[in-house]
Amino acid sequence: MTPQDLVIRMLPPFGGWLALAALALPGGAPLRGAAVVAFLAAGPGAALVAVCGPALRSRPAEGPVDRRDTEFERRSDLLERMTLALLLSICAVMLVSTVLIATHAFSGERVLLILTLLTTLAAFCPRLRASPARRTRPRTWTRTRTRTQTQTQTQTRKGPAL
Repeated sequence: MTPQDLVIRMLPPFGGWLALAALALPGGAPLRGAAVVAFLAAGPGAALVAVCGPALRSRPAEGPVDRRDTEFERRSDLLERMTLALLLSICAVMLVSTVLIATHAFSGERVLLILTLLTTLAAFCPRLRASPARRTRPRTWTRTRTRTQTQTQTQTRKGPAL
């Protein structure tokens, strides 16, 4: 792992710890709100997407047939990972909040602390490996009946023959 990979991998947990440190600011401080919202919107999902990154990159996006845009695959994959990070973050916030509400232990600081710990844990997890891509033709289902199959179906039919 290169130092650049390590820095990129540690950005989401660093954002979480920064958001926790921002809680020491006064309640109406814009920096406090910006740090917390930025982490909750992208931090946990970015850590999870980083764990699944190699598996997600194993099958690149399929571009349009005419191929006018040479950068389609790269931009499409980046947009897919960003959207997935956002949605996974929202799901993690909702899940942690629901569990804390159900246990009557809900507070904003607890949600932020638990998500920061989970994001840190996800950053230290090994990345998933991509399975070898098998390039096979898509299956086309053609239904052919043999004469014996057709005869068997007509013989087992109940009721009057028309």
